[in-house]
Amino acid sequence: MKKFLLSTLVLLFVIAAVVVYRANTVFIDQQYRVTQPLEPVILDKSAVIARFSQAIQIPTISYDDRSNFDHQAFSTFHDYLATSFPLVNQKTEQTLIADYSIIYHLKGQNEQLKPALFMGHMDVVPIEAASLADWQQPPFSGKLENGIVWGRGTIDDKVSVVALMEALELLIAQGIQPQRSIYFAFGHDEEAGGEGAKAIAQYFAEENIRFEFVLDEGGVITDGIIPGPEQPVALVGIAEKGYVNFHLSVKGEGGHSSQPPDHTAAGILAQAIVEVENHPFDTKLDFFELMFERIGFATPLSTRLPLANLWLLSPVVEQVLLAKASSAAGIRTTTAVTMLQGSNKSNVLPTVASAVVNFRILPGDTIASIRQHLVEVIDNPLVEIEAELANEASAVSTTDSLGFKLIESTIRRLNPDVLVSPYLVLGATDSRHFQGLSDNIYRFMMVSLNPTTLKQFHGVNEQISVEDYLQAIQFYYAMVNQAAQG
Repeated sequence: MKKFLLSTLVLLFVIAAVVVYRANTVFIDQQYRVTQPLEPVILDKSAVIARFSQAIQIPTISYDDRSNFDHQAFSTFHDYLATSFPLVNQKTEQTLIADYSIIYHLKGQNEQLKPALFMGHMDVVPIEAASLADWQQPPFSGKLENGIVWGRGTIDDKVSVVALMEALELLIAQGIQPQRSIYFAFGHDEEAGGEGAKAIAQYFAEENIRFEFVLDEGGVITDGIIPGPEQPVALVGIAEKGYVNFHLSVKGEGGHSSQPPDHTAAGILAQAIVEVENHPFDTKLDFFELMFERIGFATPLSTRLPLANLWLLSPVVEQVLLAKASSAAGIRTTTAVTMLQGSNKSNVLPTVASAVVNFRILPGDTIASIRQHLVEVIDNPLVEIEAELANEASAVSTTDSLGFKLIESTIRRLNPDVLVSPYLVLGATDSRHFQGLSDNIYRFMMVSLNPTTLKQFHGVNEQISVEDYLQAIQFYYAMVNQAAQG
């Protein structure tokens, strides 16, 4: 017995020693070493902010009901781009796609170099009438107050569109002679499905144009959002989740509720929903590990210790991540029952009961595998299962490409205090339509968000600081300039 206890103590000591050793050695500083900071380009601050404010004042709203589309607003925005950025208008070739989406092409001199594509979208989400009283400034005012520009689109995503145009206008004014062709692609309905971006991607495919890299919206600089590091962390999306709605339906005989069967169509459907919710998808820590490979060195020992020892502590880490919806969404395909329908009267048995279950698909899972999962967990042939509004998860882009390295080095050379990490974008971007056009698709905006301002995404009081907006222009100026040099 003593030998057993001694052996156990020795084993526990060895395990503890290994755990502590790994916590202090596994994560190393892989951040880009800044030897030459970028020299900021001189900007006419008042003119730049005035142009951005003007863009916010044009209500280019995307509605799910396409009959509400405001053609005049988008035509006005096109005119704004042409008049506000005259050199871009004169020196680039423009192609109108699907009536309102726009491609800009600045031709490069070296046709052996694949072009670079920078993306953004001109449309914004609607304002809920019930929330209007909660806005501190009118949502389409573009008002500048105390170093803040207010309004819908300041973050999502006119910041990308207008900052890119500012950057290219400056470069053309300085006489840029690009070696690599530069393309801008601005969709008009990203918030309503991205048909404009899909048409742009089809146009590029028909023209046999492939890109060295694609940069769209997605990740941001997070401050106080990622647990562990005290420094801000720039999250560069290397992949994004897919999505699919599965429509579940059960047929019944109907009739009067005074003579019900043992299980109505609604009851059978309810049982199916319970089974679906009780059988979540398996967790996968792949993207979580990728992130902390880059930033783990900057975390305290309490964070490093479990993350460096997933071989032993992965169940504990998974439980911690699953405790919050925001982190749980990053490690598995999510399940959300969102719509239910049955009888239209309390004393009438439903002839059909239906539900919609929305899944956000983690790369590695597929629409087909999700359907098979539903068939197995519901295990009832009376429940019909049909996919709607489906889009597979994206491919995963490498962090070893020219595109990622250029994004990483540009962020760090503008602000060496910011750590850079790859991550998984949980929402959908227009770049999902460009999978066949480049192996290197990234999602990032040079915008800083904290736990408070993060809620303004699609929410009330959307705003951006003047400092952040000017930094976004500096970022795009450097990215376009370096990409164009080849």
